[in-house]
Amino acid sequence: MAENKQSAEVIVSDVHKKIRAAFEAFDFESNNTVDAREIGTIVYSLGCFPFQKDLHDFISQVEENHSGYVHLDKFLPAMTKVLMEHKFPPIPEDLLLQAFEVLDKEKKGYLQPEELTKYMTQEGEPFTQEEMDEMLTALADHEKNHIYYKDLISQLTIDPDM
Repeated sequence: MAENKQSAEVIVSDVHKKIRAAFEAFDFESNNTVDAREIGTIVYSLGCFPFQKDLHDFISQVEENHSGYVHLDKFLPAMTKVLMEHKFPPIPEDLLLQAFEVLDKEKKGYLQPEELTKYMTQEGEPFTQEEMDEMLTALADHEKNHIYYKDLISQLTIDPDM
């Protein structure tokens, strides 16, 4: 029993380290506080993929009195619970590949940035143009201006055993 407790403490300690590292990347003033608008990016970087409504609810839960800021003391326990309970799981690789293949009507193995932008800003939970610009900067092959989705699948999914 004591061994299980130690094992659980190690797991929680590792989770806390991951959360702190992700949070600190956006704590530009080193005061254990981040802009609430960065919480989505932090949550996604930790392998959680909530719907926008769930993300807004989570931000409301951790934001300091509607100030636009989130303090680590409030974020850490809430995010630990999310990770330990496996809330907001990533989409499985095979399902993500199927989605890209549906969009790739000509079966080229890639999408044009304009195509992806159209789908991502007009369908489902739409991305903002700023979010699309950031994503395309990271994902598009800059020489050919293509998005080779098969190469991206592993970047867009998280190993649940991590």
